[in-house]
Amino acid sequence: MRIDILTLFPEMFSSLEQAILGKAKAKGLVDIYLHNFQEMSDNKQKHADDYPYGGESAGMLLLPQPIFDTIDKIQKETPDLKKRVILLDPTAQVFNQQKAEEFVKEEQLIFICGRYEGVDERVRFLVSDEVSIGDYVLTGGELAAMVIIDAVMRLFPGVLGNERSVKCDSYSSGLLEEPQYTRPKEFRGLKVPEVLLSGDHEKIRKWRLKESLRKTCQRRPKMLEKLALTAEMKKMLAEIFHTKRI
Repeated sequence: MRIDILTLFPEMFSSLEQAILGKAKAKGLVDIYLHNFQEMSDNKQKHADDYPYGGESAGMLLLPQPIFDTIDKIQKETPDLKKRVILLDPTAQVFNQQKAEEFVKEEQLIFICGRYEGVDERVRFLVSDEVSIGDYVLTGGELAAMVIIDAVMRLFPGVLGNERSVKCDSYSSGLLEEPQYTRPKEFRGLKVPEVLLSGDHEKIRKWRLKESLRKTCQRRPKMLEKLALTAEMKKMLAEIFHTKRI
C-alpha cells in the first residue's frame, strides 16, 4: 500500500517510523510519502492560506491551488493505483472499524490534513471521503490522520505478529472484546475468574462470549441492534438482563 499525506507540518509524522508502522515499512508492506503542499504555492510569499471572502471570519482558510497541484503531482506519479482521497474534517462522518476495513483494501490512500478554519470548499471536489475521529476540534488534521493510518495498517496482512488479534478486536466481530487477564492469578485480592484456569475450552468460549455480550450491553448497547444474534447469544442476553433486574 502507498500512503500520501498532504500537510503543512510533515515533521509531526516522524512517529510513523516507530512500532507497528515502522515494521510495516521495513517489510515493504507500506510506503509513506509526506507532501508539504505549501511548497506548491504559486504566490510570491509561498502562502498556503488566505482570508475568506465575506468577512466576519475568525481565521484563515487553506488555499485550493497548492492542494490541487499536489494531488495532481501524486496522480501523475501513481496513475494506475486504486486510491481514496481522504479529507480530515471535524464536521465529517466519524471514523470507525468498518471504515478502516474499507481503507485497508485500497492500493493508495491520500490524506489531506486541514488547518486553521479549514479548506476552501472547492478542495472537496478532489475528495472521495471526509472523515472525523470524533465530535471535537483539533488544531489540524495531522493527529487524526495518524490515528486512522494506525487503525488501517494494523489490519494489513503481515503487520501484526499475531493475525488472530485482529479477528478478535472489539468492533471487528460486532461485539466489544471480553475482559482479559494475565499473571498473577491473584493480585491485591483480585482474582482471575476460575473458568479461565479450568482448561475447559468450551466453558471458556461460552464465558468469553457472555462477557463480551455483557460488556457491549453495558457500554455500546446500540451495537447489539446491528448484530445477527444466535440462539445462544439470545439466551445469554436474557440471563444478563435477568441478573441486572435482580
